[in-house]
Amino acid sequence: MTENAVTRAAELLKDHRASIDRLDAILVYTLGERFKHTQAVGQLKAQHALPPSDPAREAQQIARLEELATQADLDPEFAKKFLNFIIAEVIQHHKQHQA
Repeated sequence: MTENAVTRAAELLKDHRASIDRLDAILVYTLGERFKHTQAVGQLKAQHALPPSDPAREAQQIARLEELATQADLDPEFAKKFLNFIIAEVIQHHKQHQA
């Protein structure tokens, strides 16, 4: 490989990493915003003695996310695992509101 090719590869790597860093920031801020809303949902559920989890809603969201993942060329199983992780965290927050 020539020095020019190595330099170009290093530039491309730097550009990809900069994009990844921006996307990571978007993910973190998006999750923060999402959790603000789920905290409000948890408070409403606690105030009205509603259960912390809603299996029907969760199943709908998982199916929806799997479809979105397919459209986005993302592994649907990964998307499902990711949403299940988020849902478990949200349910824990909802249970804390009810305690």
